[in-house]
Amino acid sequence: MYQNISNLLSIVTIGACFVQKIPQILILKKKKKTNGISLTSLLLDLFSYTVMTSYNYINQYSLLSYMEYPVILFEQMIFLYFVLKCDDRIDAFAVVAAFCYLLFTVCLITERIPAIVLTFLIPMCTPISASSKIVQLIAIIQTKNGTSISLLTWLLSAFTNITRIFTIWIDSSDILLLANYTVSAVLSSTIMFFAQYYKRQTKVD
Repeated sequence: MYQNISNLLSIVTIGACFVQKIPQILILKKKKKTNGISLTSLLLDLFSYTVMTSYNYINQYSLLSYMEYPVILFEQMIFLYFVLKCDDRIDAFAVVAAFCYLLFTVCLITERIPAIVLTFLIPMCTPISASSKIVQLIAIIQTKNGTSISLLTWLLSAFTNITRIFTIWIDSSDILLLANYTVSAVLSSTIMFFAQYYKRQTKVD
């Protein structure tokens, strides 16, 4: 019974992740402003998603238990591109950095970089993921502007993290993954709250 519920939640989670970043990307394309969006946060998330995807893939976990990571990773790349484009920061350095990132990713999933490296990297994902969200939260608070932030994106983020806590518990009970999803769920909810708060403040002003 629990396994059936877990499988259903996994499908729902993956479905939600297919559209998770789209509202944020659409807002960015419309406003062409990155107010309240932290580039540092995006890069930290990119690293975290990459490591998590590679870790699950190398350990041959059920695809349903982590498929949202490659999906979100792809969306994150698109989101990052638009942020860089809006800030006019697509230059030679960005191209070289992108190439180095792709090379690093390929080496991880093909185990050109020994799999044991992922064992050391995966515990870092929770603090890195938490840091990225804290940085994003600070950016919103410092700018006092949440107009460029998609509430739906962060709502979906919190929702998928919560569902993953259950599915991972049923599927593998991996403590590292459970900790990562729990922290992410709390911080995603916090970002959504502050973004909504400053959106309302902006309307009042």
